Amino acid sequence: MRIGLLGTGPWAEAVHAPALSGHRELDFVGVWGRRADAARALADSHGTRAYEDVDALLAEVDAVAIALPPSVQAQLAVRAARAHCHLLLDKPLATSVEEGRAVVEAAGQADVASVVFFTTRFQTATEDWITEQAAVDGWFTARAEWLGSVFTSDSPFAASPWRREKGALWDVGPHALSVLLPVLGDVKQVAATARGPKDTVHLVLEHISGASSTLTLSLTAPPAAAGATVELRGKAGATILPASSEGPVHALTRAADALLAAARTGRPHPCDAALGLRVTEILAAAEAQLTTGIRTR
Repeated sequence: MRIGLLGTGPWAEAVHAPALSGHRELDFVGVWGRRADAARALADSHGTRAYEDVDALLAEVDAVAIALPPSVQAQLAVRAARAHCHLLLDKPLATSVEEGRAVVEAAGQADVASVVFFTTRFQTATEDWITEQAAVDGWFTARAEWLGSVFTSDSPFAASPWRREKGALWDVGPHALSVLLPVLGDVKQVAATARGPKDTVHLVLEHISGASSTLTLSLTAPPAAAGATVELRGKAGATILPASSEGPVHALTRAADALLAAARTGRPHPCDAALGLRVTEILAAAEAQLTTGIRTR
């Protein structure tokens, strides 16, 4: 499969380009970015071509991987789908329901495959744990804490404008939801939200299974407090999401494998654009409640 990369930022440089160039079944055709000099530098470092015209790249590939801010991603994903390119997308799919829905509709109309790169869903140990817990009945409640120190350390993502604007809810919230939804079921309603220190937010969710979950999300935790924890409690007892030794390059390689399989078989992957849209809907409901204090479904 011929694939192009849209994006030249730290995530594209550290994860996407190495994963695409090192994949045995992908032909890494080229890179397009909003900064032509950055696209040339990234392409040169991986022995591929930089494109100044995004449509020229779309015309020469079968798929694109997108590593761009969510609003930019959504617009280009629609454009790529209409050019009949399969979509390897980043999270969040979009930061508005309308933009997310447009991606899903464009992918459906063009009959192209899509995979959203929720990192935890593509790490072997955590993926296996999620699959195992999804088969267990009687979960009563769950606790998810996704605490980052992006804004309290020397993270390369600290200067990201969209993260500054949207905060932890939209950056790490998708990771937490990608773990909880396959185990506890879809969210029936966002039952409560509250702000914590700086960009920290707390959510309480009611799931269609009858279980509830609580989420604590932050990008401004002290570095010593950073980390991710998911705990489930129910009839089977308690269990905690295991740590993974696999880095994001390995996980993205597995996400590319999933896209290849979906494109070949026509069977949607569980982490397709439809899941990305559902996550966007839940986060938008939480954001609305944080803003207005009105409970939303």
